Amino acid sequence: MDCFRLHKKRANKDPLFLTGVTFPSEYHASPETLVKLTVYDAKDKNQESSSFLGSATFSVGELLRAKDERLTLSLRSSDGACAAGTVVVSRLKMGEMEEVDVDHITTDVPSHKCPLVCESASHAGIDRENNPLTGPVFKNPICKVYRFQTEDSKWMQVREQMEECTLSFSVPKQLLSLYIQEDMSRVQDLRELGELSPHWDNLRKEVMTRYGGIISSYQETFAELDKITGRSFKPSCCKAQKSLEFIPINLHTQRMRVTCPKKTDAFYDVVTVGAPAAHFQGFKCGGLQRLLSRYEAEKKSFSTAYQCIYYSPQHTAKAQEVLSTMSLLQPLIAGLADQLLQAAQEHSCPGLRDALKNLSDKTEQFVHTLKDELVKSALLALHAARPGYVSKSQKQNPAQGGQHQGHVLQGSDQNPSPAQGLPGHSPATSITDNAAVCNNVEGSQSTTRGEGGPLKHQDSIPHHKEYDEEEWDRVWANVAKCLNCVIAMVDKLLEEDNSKQESVPEQQLADVIISHNPGTWREQLCAPVTKLKECVMEVVEKARRGMTFVLLQEAACSIPQGFFLQQRRDVVFSQALAALACGFVMRLYAGMQDQGFLRQLHLVGLVAQFESLLSTYSEEIGMLEDMEVGISDLQRVLFQITEAQTDDFRDLQPLVFGRRDHFTVEVPLPRLVFQNLPAEIKEGKPLRVFPVLFNVGINEQQTIAERFGDISLQERINQRNFETLESYYKSLTETVPLECLPSFRTQTDVKELLETLGQNVVTKKRKNVEILWIAGTICRRLNGIRFTSCKSAKDRTSMSVTLEQCALLRDEHQLSKDFFIRALDCMRSRLTQGDVGQWEDPEAGGPTDNKPASRHFYPIALLLVSSHLLVVWLILSLVFLLAKYQ
Repeated sequence: MDCFRLHKKRANKDPLFLTGVTFPSEYHASPETLVKLTVYDAKDKNQESSSFLGSATFSVGELLRAKDERLTLSLRSSDGACAAGTVVVSRLKMGEMEEVDVDHITTDVPSHKCPLVCESASHAGIDRENNPLTGPVFKNPICKVYRFQTEDSKWMQVREQMEECTLSFSVPKQLLSLYIQEDMSRVQDLRELGELSPHWDNLRKEVMTRYGGIISSYQETFAELDKITGRSFKPSCCKAQKSLEFIPINLHTQRMRVTCPKKTDAFYDVVTVGAPAAHFQGFKCGGLQRLLSRYEAEKKSFSTAYQCIYYSPQHTAKAQEVLSTMSLLQPLIAGLADQLLQAAQEHSCPGLRDALKNLSDKTEQFVHTLKDELVKSALLALHAARPGYVSKSQKQNPAQGGQHQGHVLQGSDQNPSPAQGLPGHSPATSITDNAAVCNNVEGSQSTTRGEGGPLKHQDSIPHHKEYDEEEWDRVWANVAKCLNCVIAMVDKLLEEDNSKQESVPEQQLADVIISHNPGTWREQLCAPVTKLKECVMEVVEKARRGMTFVLLQEAACSIPQGFFLQQRRDVVFSQALAALACGFVMRLYAGMQDQGFLRQLHLVGLVAQFESLLSTYSEEIGMLEDMEVGISDLQRVLFQITEAQTDDFRDLQPLVFGRRDHFTVEVPLPRLVFQNLPAEIKEGKPLRVFPVLFNVGINEQQTIAERFGDISLQERINQRNFETLESYYKSLTETVPLECLPSFRTQTDVKELLETLGQNVVTKKRKNVEILWIAGTICRRLNGIRFTSCKSAKDRTSMSVTLEQCALLRDEHQLSKDFFIRALDCMRSRLTQGDVGQWEDPEAGGPTDNKPASRHFYPIALLLVSSHLLVVWLILSLVFLLAKYQ
């Protein structure tokens, strides 16, 4: 083991230096194991120059046999001639607590003592990589252990552990695969729309080409990510790398474990991650929030240019929801129908009742989903987009012959070219007629204007008189009629069975059941059940075409901006979901023995509080706008806990399913752990997460923004998310007893904290970090998941995390006031005593050699002073330039 002694400008007469070493779990130390200590004198911690002082050797057995398990060794020079000092080696058991004073270590400041006990980049303490609840997700732990004095002169032990998360890469790769599948399915749906007029066919080809470009790009990115092995996080120096744009920046977990005498250990978790943003695409035109607002405003004019019908974001979301619901319910209904027939085959009355109940519930849900005006209007628009479409007024023209006036056009899937059935009709007739333009939007708009005044684009869903508008109602109503027939048949069979059992003597009942033909029930049910499945398939085909046509129009009038925004949104959401999945798994593992937490989890869900330290100045505005949309999109995510097939680590990796409008993250647990969960969770109940985002800029750029810029974005984000947090707390208190929530030493009521947070949100105050403090406190009191972010999850993030940890030690564990600043300085500096026990550098991907510590920060007061100096410098520079050019 190599040790470094830091040279001091103000050297004490007898300086002491402390370092620690932990034997890795895979290294089996024995009493015969020899340990060699080599000590160097580092003249300058920022340079690599150092001089050899001496070395000493001892065996583990000698240490164990020594009095008080402590050895005093003399350092010898390389030739063994002279002594260069002494080294005291003592044994420390991880987790051991002592209530007596211990030796302290002198630092650069006279009489300042740093309580660092042990520092290690190995598997210290808990062997997490071999733990079935942590190994699959968390790896490469880096640990620090401290001892701090409490107010009652006792000693607490604090263990700080940072880990990487494998979900940094696995979740984005799964999302990319789902994106590719969804877009390929969309292309296939566009092909299956059938024959369209030349105008719509050209738009379809252009949209399919765009989708093809996205699919190709995502496939290339997926292939590049598949080549990466070993790495579990993306360093900030790679944030603008295209092949890694879906990967979150510096995603790590941080756990502080506090052990106090005669008290239960306490854990405090936080996830640190760079702000989810599209760094590769840049922020020249702003972030997602601004780009989406501008895009929605401009899309209305695009719809006119492309001769499309403008569908609002609500219409588009509804179309995606209908497609998603149909894809889920249609195979489910078919499977339940087969179960019903199987129960009839077995002549099982209970099985028949259960299968019928499930079939009825899912079919009613299916019918309710399709009972929407958007589906009907989309089918009308699709009918008008068919080639050779002729309006009813043309068919009733005397020149066409009165014998065909009663003809009714059928649905587009039954007659792709309805005009071909009209004698005397030619394609040229419909093309020259303004009412029968290929897309027919202009004709429908002109008709409506004549009847009811000017027509707005957002209200331009067509209602063509020449189309049988009642057809769609009849189609989906047939599903309900078929279901009623099935129900009536089942009731009839059960009634007949009951009457036979009542009329037959008990001694003959067994003979009757044996002689009963088991195929009778199935034969009677087969016809109505088959008809139900056919009607469901017909409805699905019609509705899929209609909703695909809605999405075609939405995509056509947004070329190319809409596709760029979709890609940007995919990138941001991928980073946000990876962080959320990491936090959820970490919180779940920590709360497996907490029945109150598990009850809250399945009854209400968890709050996920994202703390952002981005400024509202320059490109960080774009990052914050990206982050706002990405965090908001997490509302579409549900979690589900499943039982793993085996205890192999590969079977314990979380899996992602779904499509862009709805994703589900499955978290497998080992069988023994899964069996102890509440029944609702084991049955697969979806678990909700409520994401909230609070942002307060703290750097010099935020000072400029507050004095000369605009901070309305930050104010709006905080106000909106405060309302979400308040709504969650109201729902929680109405559903879960307060006994389920964790208890803290500080007895401030959550309701009072919410009121204080609301006041701070609306208060005009510069760098109001109270918002972040109170929001974080509320999150911990509500069993929530804590996230801290800045641009790259380094300087500002580490400053916030370490300050919060020391505040928790002070408020919850009675940290002595004299030790607060010492603890803060110790946590913020890796180079506590001459670069001992070097941490892995997340930015460099390897051990650091006398590099500046990314956890050593300037005090807040110095930040404020420097911000004022920056403003003064800007003003003086402006005055100088004006004087120079005058």
